Amino acid sequence: MPYDEDLEERIERIVSRWPKTVSKKMFGGICHLINGNMLGGVYHTYLILRLGEEGAWEALKQPFARPFDVTGKPMKGWVMIEGKGVAGDKELQAWLKKARKFVETLPAK
Repeated sequence: MPYDEDLEERIERIVSRWPKTVSKKMFGGICHLINGNMLGGVYHTYLILRLGEEGAWEALKQPFARPFDVTGKPMKGWVMIEGKGVAGDKELQAWLKKARKFVETLPAK
């Protein structure tokens, strides 16, 4: 299944301005990394984000958020956000900033 290229372009416009960020094809879509650690990206029509376990629990209380589960076993510390949850650039940027805040606490790879 193809991924949402429009969502990817919107993400790219935001994260490309951040230092030490690269993009890679993964999960059948695109993922963005900071200092070698995965930040998030696009899986089919979802924004996927690495928020850490505490951040993910908080995020799951929000509308349009669900566990990142593509294999039947959810990935701890990750969430998927439906397109409606990032319809505007303000919402998308807010979610990406949460992921950036967490990922920048990790040691560089």
